[in-house]
Amino acid sequence: MKLSFGRSLLKALRAQKKISKRIAKAVETTRSRTKRSTSRPAKPTLIETTAFGSNPGRLVMKSFVPTTRLPKNPALVVLLHGCHQTPEGLDAAAGFSKLAKERGFVLLYPQQKRANNSQNCFNWFRPSAVARDRGEVRSIKQMIEHICERHRIDRSRIFVAGLSAGGAMTGALVANYPSLFAGAAIIAGMPFGSARDAMSALRAMKSGAMPPLGGWGRPIAEISPEAKAWPAITIWQGMEDRVVKPVNALACVAQWLEVQGIAENSGRLEEKPWGRLQSWKVTNELKVALYSVSNMGHGLPIKKRKSVTALRSGDPYVIPVEISAPAEMMRLWGLSRLRT
Repeated sequence: MKLSFGRSLLKALRAQKKISKRIAKAVETTRSRTKRSTSRPAKPTLIETTAFGSNPGRLVMKSFVPTTRLPKNPALVVLLHGCHQTPEGLDAAAGFSKLAKERGFVLLYPQQKRANNSQNCFNWFRPSAVARDRGEVRSIKQMIEHICERHRIDRSRIFVAGLSAGGAMTGALVANYPSLFAGAAIIAGMPFGSARDAMSALRAMKSGAMPPLGGWGRPIAEISPEAKAWPAITIWQGMEDRVVKPVNALACVAQWLEVQGIAENSGRLEEKPWGRLQSWKVTNELKVALYSVSNMGHGLPIKKRKSVTALRSGDPYVIPVEISAPAEMMRLWGLSRLRT
């Protein structure tokens, strides 16, 4: 009996040991799976560059350069944030760095300092900030030159886009340096030359900018009288915008049509599920387009997804609707996905 009991106990201990090993192995496997499933890819880091020029506008230069599959001579996309925004916040909400990795281009994010503007806005309304080779436009041009040399950018593929104050500054950059850019997007912005100080800027934003003597084309013609060609300009406007009155988008359209000598009645109007598209072409080449987005306030439109609301984009000025401005920019600018 004792021998039989001892053998039984030994078998039980061995079986318990095997079960313990199996449990430990199962726990370890579960932990590793949980770790893999809960880990998130690291967010792209925007790199700050301090030495890029004299920087008369006292701006900050940040950039994102994909570390893999970057073409030998990549394109450059310059993005200008709006008031109360940062490059990091805008990038996280709109996904431009993801597009840069997928499509092989370099991103440049000029950033405003609160020491220059308490609302973190680019000073598009100050003549000294937007005059050629002065102020903030000069700082941004120096950033572009620096990154072009460092990363061997294809200078025929430099594009610029901006939101709100950044949209107004986009217009100022193209007005000053039209040959520098291959395409531009002004999103909820203002026409160039529509204000001369903060007070007149606020009035124009709320009530609509008044055209200057000589028409909207005059401020640009005066600053770039030698310009022979202009990049394609797309203008984006939410029809429910309470920050920048939608009539300002029409002024932007009038400005860029006038400076290029394009008749307003030569455009094409298309009704879309997301709103209205008006476009003007010359010899079948797009010159100016206005995207009027329905049911959208002040911000950058991105494609709406299921269970995603405007507040969940991570930025109240990046708004999910029925069209994606970033995706449309990529299409218009020919920045297609890299082949695997």
